[in-house]
Amino acid sequence: MTMPDQRTKAVVETRNLLRILATAEEITIPGLVQTVAAGLLRHYPLDADLAVSACALPGIWATPKQR
Repeated sequence: MTMPDQRTKAVVETRNLLRILATAEEITIPGLVQTVAAGLLRHYPLDADLAVSACALPGIWATPKQR
């Protein structure tokens, strides 16, 4: 079970990873992105989690659209 602090950390760390990737000129360590992404996704919020958050905080979150 993912705890709130793990979920928050996953969102923050994912943002940091995206910043690194957006500014990197070259990624040189094979498998680095996949390894980091897998670790972040372990506790990343699911659509159900976002929907609950949207109900509680509609000014901050939106309910995910069905695919």
